[in-house]
Amino acid sequence: MVLRLRPLAVAVLGLSAFPVSSLVHAETLLGAQTVTAKGYAADTLETPQAVEILQAPAAGGTVAGALLRGKPGLAAQSDGAWGQNPVLRGLKKESVVVMVDGVRMNSAQPQGAIASFLDLGLLERAEVVKGPGSVLYGSGAMGGVVNLITPDVGFSAEEAVGGRVGARFSSVDKGVAGAALLTRSSAHGALVLGVAGRDVDDYRSPDGREDRTGYQSDTLLAKYKHKLSEDLTLRVNLQRHEDEDVWYPGSARTGAGIPKPLGTATIHSPEQRRELYELGVDAKLGEGTLSAELYRQEVFRQIRAFSSAKQRDYVRNDVRFVTDGAKAKYLFPFGADHLLTVGADLWRMRGDPERYIDNNPPAFDNNLRNDPFDKGEIESAGVFVQDEFSLGDTRIVAGARFDRVTGDAERKGMTQTTGLDNVDNNLSWSLGAIQPLSERLSAYANLGRAYRAADMRERFEDSARGDGYFHVGNPQLDPEVSTSLELGLKRGGAGLRYQLAAFYTRIDDYIAGRVTGAVHPQNGLPFKLTENLDKVTIYGIEGSASMPVGAFVADAGFTWLRGENHQDDEPLFQMPAPELTLGLGQAAERGFWWRAQLRAVAEQDRIATRFSNGTENPTAGFVTADAEFGWRFGKLGAFESAGLAVQLSNLADKRYHEHQTEGVSGNELAAPGRGVALSLNGSF
Repeated sequence: MVLRLRPLAVAVLGLSAFPVSSLVHAETLLGAQTVTAKGYAADTLETPQAVEILQAPAAGGTVAGALLRGKPGLAAQSDGAWGQNPVLRGLKKESVVVMVDGVRMNSAQPQGAIASFLDLGLLERAEVVKGPGSVLYGSGAMGGVVNLITPDVGFSAEEAVGGRVGARFSSVDKGVAGAALLTRSSAHGALVLGVAGRDVDDYRSPDGREDRTGYQSDTLLAKYKHKLSEDLTLRVNLQRHEDEDVWYPGSARTGAGIPKPLGTATIHSPEQRRELYELGVDAKLGEGTLSAELYRQEVFRQIRAFSSAKQRDYVRNDVRFVTDGAKAKYLFPFGADHLLTVGADLWRMRGDPERYIDNNPPAFDNNLRNDPFDKGEIESAGVFVQDEFSLGDTRIVAGARFDRVTGDAERKGMTQTTGLDNVDNNLSWSLGAIQPLSERLSAYANLGRAYRAADMRERFEDSARGDGYFHVGNPQLDPEVSTSLELGLKRGGAGLRYQLAAFYTRIDDYIAGRVTGAVHPQNGLPFKLTENLDKVTIYGIEGSASMPVGAFVADAGFTWLRGENHQDDEPLFQMPAPELTLGLGQAAERGFWWRAQLRAVAEQDRIATRFSNGTENPTAGFVTADAEFGWRFGKLGAFESAGLAVQLSNLADKRYHEHQTEGVSGNELAAPGRGVALSLNGSF
């Protein structure tokens, strides 16, 4: 594994002219490839950072956040069947950058998951880079980066047509899901068209059917590339995802702030959608490659509060977050030993929620305008440089970035119109090294600084939310700043393969909502004030391994971490519990295959009592058993390859919930019970 940087630069620059799907053969030769960790195609075994490559099922049938659960260092925070937010090393959605095809999905929403705005049936894979990533991706990349990558197709000398179809049927939620993808390529054009949909009913837990956990969704994808010359290619990427009838059962509340005549209040979204319009260019300039994109991404949501007593919505909120952005990077070799990336990244997000509330008892029908803020705006401008070079056998990746983030609004809450503008100047940097210890084993170290500027709601919103609190924003919040150290081992090749990482992260000016114990004088809701904490630390160890055992393959993964709130001298709020997974299976390129898994999650009794004012409660440990098996066919009719799979989930019908499940303490939504799912897929 000795570094030969000049050949590496030539290979990387060559690969950058081809789509991700062209790397499938390279994956077979080199191991899993990632385009997210370094900003260009690289072998995960030669990357000085922990990376997970998660393959998506061809038929979809679930949400992207569910891919993370049970993987080392990863978890999902849930407020319903649809809302599955990524949690990386204990850091939640605010501290994780979620992207689709390298475009960040900006939003500011208290319920739901931004990572769920894409159907897995149109996902090629998810790349998860753990640890600081602000050098390449700016604000929010403290816990890491989740890049959801859709299929691509390369140019071909002869005209070619291909694609794939898939369908999934599940018993636990009476769900039906399907996806179809069509590709067409020629010497000068490459087209990808995709459509996917899901229709799921309320799922069954060991307690019975869980009300309001069903939803419907559909996704459209269109990507086209046109080769103007051997050195110049234009790209278009269009995406649209829509969900209907999404409920967040974890938001259900009674009591303080909810007048008794309204009964139980539950947040739901009758309609929500994400749209992406992206235009890009790839150009060979000199010895390097320039990639640039212009994009607009819109996230629209209808947010409603439903009264069980009135059997109608008494809060109606429509909000659209619009992000316009431009980014460019130039990748080029410098001298004999350096591979440089220089780039710039600009984006502006605007949000102007429109909310009406019925707050005149006993009728509750006055339809009063009550916007949480007016015309909020956040702008970010950043420049960065990254260098990959070698010192003997050691590969070094070093980078730095400067960002200027500004925020402003016309009004905060119902009254404040001054003191709302704020400017943050942020410097991020990283230094990673990976050293071969043998032909198959490498040790690595990574030291980095990342940051997160406050989002729009944290800055400007003064209002009640579905979690039962009256949130008070703070436009003058300082950005969070993290300093992280990671040490690890990676072993590839045949036989035993493993990845082991130990990490320590210190976050200064950690942004969080503190429950004060005081209540709002008008509505009686307890206050939750958004503020900077003095310091928090998160540290832990994680790992995964696999090895052949006779005709079978055994695998294992584990996570152990701790979070400390030093200001309150107690555990950090909502930290994932330690967990272990053990698997055994038999793989097959064709014919019968199977895999069985046990997942054991420890009790989480390290809770934040002062910070949460007693609202975080311990969560019992649990063990679940899952299995899957199927048959991979060769050529079958019109299909070049086809497959059938059966998935058996929660075999013991165990009642449990993850510690990150949102809900009233002691009454969190139970996870799905025993279920069977049948998947069919074929490629042509």
